[in-house]
Amino acid sequence: MSCRPMVFLSGSEEQVATASAAVLIGGRWRVEEESRRPGLQWSQDLGRIARSLHREVARSLADAHVPGELSLTGALCVPGVLTRGDVDLHLRVPPALWHHAVAGLQDVFPVVSPEIWCDTLATFGIPAAVPAGLAATPAGSEHDVRFTRTWQLLAAGGPALVSELNSLKSRAWTTSFDEYELQKSAFFDRLLSGDTLP
Repeated sequence: MSCRPMVFLSGSEEQVATASAAVLIGGRWRVEEESRRPGLQWSQDLGRIARSLHREVARSLADAHVPGELSLTGALCVPGVLTRGDVDLHLRVPPALWHHAVAGLQDVFPVVSPEIWCDTLATFGIPAAVPAGLAATPAGSEHDVRFTRTWQLLAAGGPALVSELNSLKSRAWTTSFDEYELQKSAFFDRLLSGDTLP
């Protein structure tokens, strides 16, 4: 059995990394050197940017009287998950205020991906120094559960699940965007079903 060199990542010591096998050891992520790929960053390295953007968007929503509960979602809400560096926000809207909220959001932010819009999902771009977007859902809807519960389950599932997602993300550059999205969706479907074994 051959040993491969290992790299220890912590904080912003290493901004560009991917991991097919990242393991949290003593508060640091241990990553196989050969698995590193350019273009991905550790979620915790973007925390300050994400929190600042969250505050700005929350102010904009309050100023426009858009109802709902704003939260950070996606890779940036779970430490140790690799990310392309984009910030994903989720607005959970009381169902009775859904149409009012969507109309208000359209006055504040540009619509993105209108082809995926449906009765329980609306998506918007957030003008920012980093790629950012906002998904709005009625609280309790299928999309709402997917945006909230999957990341809660991932965080609670521990390093093995985080490593599995990181492996999927690190292989994304070898497949088409559509194939990557299908694989990621299947991963989250499995989480939601309670079947966490690969």
